[in-house]
Amino acid sequence: MSSARQGGPVQPSSSVWRALGPDEIQVTGGLWGQRQRLNADTILRHCETWMERAGWTGNFDRAAAGTIVGGHSGIEFVDSEIYKLLEAMAWELGRDRNGDLEARYRALTARVAAAQEPDGYLHTSFGRPGQPPRYSDLESGHELYCFGHLLQAAVARLRTGHDDLLPQVARRLADHVYDQFGPRGRAGVCGHPEIEMALVELARATGEDRYLELARLLVERRGTGTLRGHPFGQEYFQDDVPVRAAVTLRGHAVRALYLASGALDVATETSDDELAAAVRRQWANGVARRTYITGGVGSHHQDEAFGDDFELPPDRAYAETCAGIASVMLSWRLLLATGEDKYADLIERTLLNNVLASPRADGRAFFYANTLHQRSPGMMPDEERLSPRAESGLRAPWFEVSCCPTNVARILASVGLYFATASDSGVQLHQYGDYRVSAALAAGKLTLQVASAYPFGGTVSVKIIEAPAREVTLRLRVPGWARGSAALSETPTARTPGHAEIRRVFRPGDSVDIAFPDGARVTYADSRIDAVQGMFAVERGPLVLVIESPDLPAGWSVNEVTADPGSITDDGHGAAIDVYRRSGATDEWPYSPKPSRREGERTRAKLIPYHQWANRGPGTMRAWLPLAGSRDRNEETRSGDGKKQGLVPGEGHPARAEPERAQPAPVRSGHGDYPERVPLTLPGSVALPGKVQGPAAEPPSGESSIGRSGGELGTGAARSTDGCGR
Repeated sequence: MSSARQGGPVQPSSSVWRALGPDEIQVTGGLWGQRQRLNADTILRHCETWMERAGWTGNFDRAAAGTIVGGHSGIEFVDSEIYKLLEAMAWELGRDRNGDLEARYRALTARVAAAQEPDGYLHTSFGRPGQPPRYSDLESGHELYCFGHLLQAAVARLRTGHDDLLPQVARRLADHVYDQFGPRGRAGVCGHPEIEMALVELARATGEDRYLELARLLVERRGTGTLRGHPFGQEYFQDDVPVRAAVTLRGHAVRALYLASGALDVATETSDDELAAAVRRQWANGVARRTYITGGVGSHHQDEAFGDDFELPPDRAYAETCAGIASVMLSWRLLLATGEDKYADLIERTLLNNVLASPRADGRAFFYANTLHQRSPGMMPDEERLSPRAESGLRAPWFEVSCCPTNVARILASVGLYFATASDSGVQLHQYGDYRVSAALAAGKLTLQVASAYPFGGTVSVKIIEAPAREVTLRLRVPGWARGSAALSETPTARTPGHAEIRRVFRPGDSVDIAFPDGARVTYADSRIDAVQGMFAVERGPLVLVIESPDLPAGWSVNEVTADPGSITDDGHGAAIDVYRRSGATDEWPYSPKPSRREGERTRAKLIPYHQWANRGPGTMRAWLPLAGSRDRNEETRSGDGKKQGLVPGEGHPARAEPERAQPAPVRSGHGDYPERVPLTLPGSVALPGKVQGPAAEPPSGESSIGRSGGELGTGAARSTDGCGR
């Protein structure tokens, strides 16, 4: 059985684009290079140390020695954290061979393997005398969930060239699960989906079709009332409606996204078009109605769940880091399956805002939840103690439920594998940064180096290192936030609002450059997101910008400011804006028959990327800024100098809100009213999938909204009649 170094976390047997493996793509520098170094040098060791201190790793030693009863440390699913760490280590070793890390990896794997039972079962919380029986609590026990993470860790080891101890443990475990839950086993599912996508990936990596069949059974059983009732309802673990009948992402956010990923994997491998269409529908409605501007999802704290449609309060955003990573995993599968650029758009938004916000700059503390409005300064965490709470104004070194740090570790170790793909005819660049691609095409090997200051700078250079003597295609994504505006160094062969293609014979030393608008811009939310009405956000490239109290005068709070969108200037990495301190009310009752217009002092404040906040000690922060009371909507769109007024950079026209469109007639779905076709957009001028709510500024007479000068996107090609993106 082959253990060749091919494919990344996902390797479908058939897809529009082919995922690249660790030997084919490597991050070489830039923002993501810095984060991968931080992960390798600090985060991995940090996770190891804390799990050893907390006794979670020692659970396997005690289980192997028969002394675990009465001595188990942590909650019932802490096994999964060790498995996610092993996956992160495997991907990191595939990226950079390091003798010390390899030794630590092998030692940890041996401790896990020693706890495996003769029949393949492996869990430290169940099944031994004095412990709950195996599979006695499928709703909350997380046994199959933990198994799924072990299987994914084994796939990472296989995909990085090693068919050794952990893959052997995984096969025995998967065989056990097949015997217990397969066609002749019990008709059960796990309360936390995860094993479904792991089984499919293990089937892909090993060629064992039984694992795929088991994954299919688990997906089909979901939503049929298999699980006992939950205080939050069956929707919490997606057991209310069969997957293929569900209309939107719902319930516990991580569970929903893991299940959708597994369902799409099953659909892809079994050619189940109906199931694949159901997942695409759920993604579309979830993005259009239940996603924060950062790409984060989940507005309920109590059940870590999606809220109702357009229920997206910034100060109550849960937006769990793990849910952001799960969103990336689902969007990546959809991108491979369909080739549609909108999925890469959401990956970019989520990685650079929601996910990247989690680790502290030093890699030794993390956000579990990711608010968009911190009303009060957080307390400094004790760097030597577990944090009992996921919600905090400051990152914590470790949590009693510490799923997010290890998830961050595995996504950072493998993040470059989400940047580009290949096909027989060429290479497709989906994310930008600094990385090298070397892929075998039908015409021969194409090797290229991508270099840029992205996401802080808008120009990307692609240098050809090695190329075949025949024509190949280089495809470059035009980010949705650019709204079709991109300047290329040569005329593209083909273009859409979402990408440009250059097909020709490339030669070593050739370079293709593409530049996107990189100034700050204003974004308004869909009017149905009532929590942020009368507010606006500021974005720069793919980054959401925020105001943080260290950038305000002493004594000011972000809770009492309003802002003038017409005053924004760009500073190269963030922006600056005029803000006003509302004078405090002296009335005993905070309500009155007339709206308050108490604008007070003015100051100039810096806006920073959301993912950088809370690295300067306790403070307050907000992403959505209240409009200054004396500045109405007409003033927001007045003309200016090209760097103010919420302009679409490079076009000299302000971004503006569009009158609310009539909505399609709703159809009954069992989960509220949904249009048969929901536009795949985030609210406001955010040009994620589909049309944007706020259209691109109109170009001067006779010019296309795509660009003005020769060599810009679309030169020599038919123009799109939709100036609003895709």
